[in-house]
Amino acid sequence: MGQRTVGGASGDGTVFKFTQAGVLTTLHSFDGTDGMEQKHLVQSSSGNFYGTTSNGGNLSECFGTGCGTVFEMTPSGTLTTLYEFCSLPGCADGAVLFDALVQGTDGNFYGTTWGGGGGNGGTVFKITPSGKLTTLYSFCVQYYPYCGDGSNPIKLVLGNDGNFYGTTAYGGSYGEGSVFKITPTGTLTTIYNFCTQIACTDGAVPRDGLTLGSDGNFYSTTYYGGADNQGTIFQITAAGVLTTLFSFDGTDGRYPIQHLFQATNGTFYGVTDNDGSSGDGTVFSLSVSLSPFVETVPTSGKVGTKVIILGNKLTGSTSVTFNGTAAAFKVVSSTEITATVPTGATTGKVQVTTKSSGTLTSNVNFQVQ
Repeated sequence: MGQRTVGGASGDGTVFKFTQAGVLTTLHSFDGTDGMEQKHLVQSSSGNFYGTTSNGGNLSECFGTGCGTVFEMTPSGTLTTLYEFCSLPGCADGAVLFDALVQGTDGNFYGTTWGGGGGNGGTVFKITPSGKLTTLYSFCVQYYPYCGDGSNPIKLVLGNDGNFYGTTAYGGSYGEGSVFKITPTGTLTTIYNFCTQIACTDGAVPRDGLTLGSDGNFYSTTYYGGADNQGTIFQITAAGVLTTLFSFDGTDGRYPIQHLFQATNGTFYGVTDNDGSSGDGTVFSLSVSLSPFVETVPTSGKVGTKVIILGNKLTGSTSVTFNGTAAAFKVVSSTEITATVPTGATTGKVQVTTKSSGTLTSNVNFQVQ
């Protein structure tokens, strides 16, 4: 299942499915009233998909393009709009979404809006699978001098402690963005302010959220700052200790953008906006010597749920456990296993015992619901 931000019957994007044999089926074409410029989908424990659109919905708002929506999509293609942003006066409920939702341990979904909210600096929100929205936090309520609590959040990631972590593109103590933690009930703590160091050598203006690494730390990039003011890659702990891992200088690209992701071989991958040998940007990898791991799709489910486990060198695997409880499984290929959440399983790591790589552990806890 995937999405396109443009195209379709009305030019406002589609949701599609694509088989391994190369057969594409368009499941839904957005027309503006139900959203436009949709973002990544996330599959819930129910098997349905949930997604966001940057614009569309209430077309009378946000300069006539709408302020974005949250929707649910069944695998067969039935779309239900769960919420239209800027439904409250002054867009107090938020406006314009830049990224996907994340499902919490309580089964609800959490996300951010770029603008709107009480301080007009964006929001963090919770939305139930049936579409009841609660604004948990409004940014830029600390106005002086630069929206000290941050402004313009990008997206959230669920930490191993059950809290959510994210970045703001602007605001913070120096106006160059921040990293924050927020509890599921809405208590926000700023754990790092960018441009703390002279000349912003620690980075400035994140353009993406955080990635939870297999070591339990978070990784991401800043668009500006660093030794040459052309962007950085950084690691930050849940306690807010930041380490700059790399500063771009132009020859290797500059202005990293989009999602920094960790492949199951332990290596991180990303892209830069421009420069490099051609001047048109680069694709890069970064190794910090993290071990291989496995990843589950979805990351939550009930007992009996069929789960796909992705990794490397899985052929000949001898066992799969969910937080120590053995599961029935089938090795599909060297990179894929299917397993069923076993009776008695509890929330925790999924582990696969392989012949060649030993025991591989999931990068995040599997949430048993």
